[in-house]
Amino acid sequence: MAVTFAQRLYFDYNASAPLGEAARAAMVETLDLDGNASSVHGEGRQLRRRIEAVRQVLADHAGVAPKQVIFTSGASEAAAQMLSPMFRQAKGELAVSSLIVSAIEHPCVLSGGRFAPGSVRTLPVGADGVADLAALESLLAGLDGAAGVPLVALMLANNETGIVQPVAAAGEIVHRHGGLLLVDAVQGLGRLEIAPAMLGADFIMLSAHKAGGPKGVGAIVLGNAALAPMQLLRGGGQENFHRAGTENAAAIAGFGAAITALPPRAKWQEISRLRDLLEAGLRSISIANGIAAPVIFGEKSQRLANTTCHAVAGIRAETALISLDLAGIAGSSGSACSSGKVKKSHVLAAMGVDTDLAACALRISLGPDSTHADVTRYLAAWKDIVARMAKRAA
Repeated sequence: MAVTFAQRLYFDYNASAPLGEAARAAMVETLDLDGNASSVHGEGRQLRRRIEAVRQVLADHAGVAPKQVIFTSGASEAAAQMLSPMFRQAKGELAVSSLIVSAIEHPCVLSGGRFAPGSVRTLPVGADGVADLAALESLLAGLDGAAGVPLVALMLANNETGIVQPVAAAGEIVHRHGGLLLVDAVQGLGRLEIAPAMLGADFIMLSAHKAGGPKGVGAIVLGNAALAPMQLLRGGGQENFHRAGTENAAAIAGFGAAITALPPRAKWQEISRLRDLLEAGLRSISIANGIAAPVIFGEKSQRLANTTCHAVAGIRAETALISLDLAGIAGSSGSACSSGKVKKSHVLAAMGVDTDLAACALRISLGPDSTHADVTRYLAAWKDIVARMAKRAA
């Protein structure tokens, strides 16, 4: 019997969390309002108040002043703006001579933004998926400080493995060398501390739809109001002249409602226990069927509470994903930003994972509404996949 969408199990929160009811209601209410937030009449002022109220909500959540929050269409746009060889500061412009990006960054950061390819360097990670801080020290020490300051991009938590990066320690190294630290905190919103002051970050990037908000809205948060990237979108004076274009008031309203509705941190402790239960079940199924034990990537590292990236040798990701989908379960093989294709993970490659094993990697990411019954259902589907594989091998 076919599984309806209402009966399906969603285990792909790192790709996009379902839109929360509070966010949906805030968007609908705002869509019913007329005007442009830049207009001086009553309708425009009403929209402006809503946008500024959300700016305050996000500023409070990040521990900054409202003027340090810049709304964008999402984290990809934020990255394109932030990865700039020139920044604006109170005393004029600040030249950025080089960009260092970790090997596990999201593709929107790996693209290098507005930097010339020759000025971009890669920060390696270890087999544990954690950025090599000794290598960072070495890379920074080898740069010519007279040409400008370096910019380092290191994500807070990896979207594929869930491995949390030592951003605060990285920030200390970067600042000792006179550089700037950009943190992609997209996967951390609502799950980890994202305040720039706590992360040692000069800038962070956020995306609403990872935390129950709408797609198509995100933010840059400045650690220092006096230092900002050069405009990417030029034209009007919106966003305090940081980003031109009429604000998407409805999406911004949904963003604010999603932040207000974020679950307490204790909820993620419950999710962590479900994740551990899922991984224990994978091991039991492998033992019971006499097949290779599952490899849990980054198992010994600090990870997001909701994320497991696992692989069993011989069970390829594309085959498993099709089987899971037919069973009414949505999972992933990694980042959802590759046109829906199952392709080799640059994250696992950076960790030195064998190509054949990496081709078997699945990312399962739970959410606040995930339950014990959901995990049981996933394990039942996985058991069927393993059984079919064993039968073909016999």
